[in-house]
Amino acid sequence: MAKLTVIIPFYQKEPGILRRALTSVFAQSFKDFDVIVVDDESPYPADGDLIDFCEAQQARVRVVRQENAGPGGARNAGLDHVSAQTELVAFLDSDDTWTPGHLAAAEAAMTRFNADCYFASITGGDEFYYHFGVADLAASEAVVRLSDDPPLIEIPGLTQVMLKNWSFLHLSAMVIGRPLFERVRFDAALRLAAEDVLFFCDCVLAARRVVLSAAAGAVRGEGLNIFHGVDNDSPQFLHQQFNTWVALDRLEQRFAERPAEIASLRSYKQTARRQALWSQARRVKRRKLPQFDMLARWAIRDPRLFTSAFALAVGKLSR
Repeated sequence: MAKLTVIIPFYQKEPGILRRALTSVFAQSFKDFDVIVVDDESPYPADGDLIDFCEAQQARVRVVRQENAGPGGARNAGLDHVSAQTELVAFLDSDDTWTPGHLAAAEAAMTRFNADCYFASITGGDEFYYHFGVADLAASEAVVRLSDDPPLIEIPGLTQVMLKNWSFLHLSAMVIGRPLFERVRFDAALRLAAEDVLFFCDCVLAARRVVLSAAAGAVRGEGLNIFHGVDNDSPQFLHQQFNTWVALDRLEQRFAERPAEIASLRSYKQTARRQALWSQARRVKRRKLPQFDMLARWAIRDPRLFTSAFALAVGKLSR
């Protein structure tokens, strides 16, 4: 059996996207891998992108089909199908690609430094403007340099750093070891936002050691991206912000004894409340009813939503 399993959640509406991702997988210099593609009831089936690969390559790909469960649920299904002999799991979004040495670099770094969590950097186009690389962290954070070639670091207090801004992390650049993929799962209910951040934190908290690489391991692609397909005026925006608040609230419980992390999380939670309420104010301005059902569901979980709504109303009246 393979030492490493690649998990690709798949939900796309056009052909060729999965083929591009798999081409980058088969181009890896590290060859001891197999692939699980989870077809999450995709409008375009995964099989259509496999036919151009040779028989030997197709034999290394297992397609798991399921009713649509969202990206977290698809990745969980992939994790549930990993072989008992597998030592490492690497994630790749179906619209992203890997650089040829990504898996080799991850396996070498994790072996050398006895780590069970690894993040490479990821690059992308103009729409990926908010993301930054691991190398940029040295300008603002205390890092420990493990190696210059390849450029590897670790960060004391990584959870505090990532909760200030987690935009240097991406699932397509993440590799984890058996101690993590046996225990940690995605919250499949958070379909519109933040299931990756929750997973990152849970892995970092459970890991013996986390190694980060400044070298690019993945390239952000252009495919169906649910999170970025929801703008501020979308009916799904309120649900997305609620998902974000739920994830942050769960993280706050995990970091109950860490004041710096708590402060970051509470600030993010307040931002989620404000963005949600502003979206409802815009609906009213456009003569649409607020989304009362979703607001009620949120307020039951989070009474501070009322306080935020009152502050917003007072602010508007005072202006």
